[in-house]
Amino acid sequence: MLLDVRTYTCRPGTIKLQLELYEQHGLTPQKRHLGEPVAFLVTETGPLNTYMHIWAYESAADRERKRAAMQADPDWQAYLKKSAEAGYLVAQENRLMTPAAFAPIKR
Repeated sequence: MLLDVRTYTCRPGTIKLQLELYEQHGLTPQKRHLGEPVAFLVTETGPLNTYMHIWAYESAADRERKRAAMQADPDWQAYLKKSAEAGYLVAQENRLMTPAAFAPIKR
């Protein structure tokens, strides 16, 4: 299993607006191609104005195939445009990770 861990940082005071925009326009096309996220989290402590989502893939090839299909989806492209125009996001960090053998993720 390959986990895609994505952390986004929003301009102060805009995280609620970004999450609403994503829920209304991005979540449906993303789930259509990637399935259900492992987690979708909002920071309570630590770096504020951040949220994280984690997606699971069978392999790097599975991730590449699913993300290519999502990028080709007009609904996803419309969301990306709306998100860019809103300007709420200031940073993104991606990490590809695998579960430790003694703590597998059950899906």
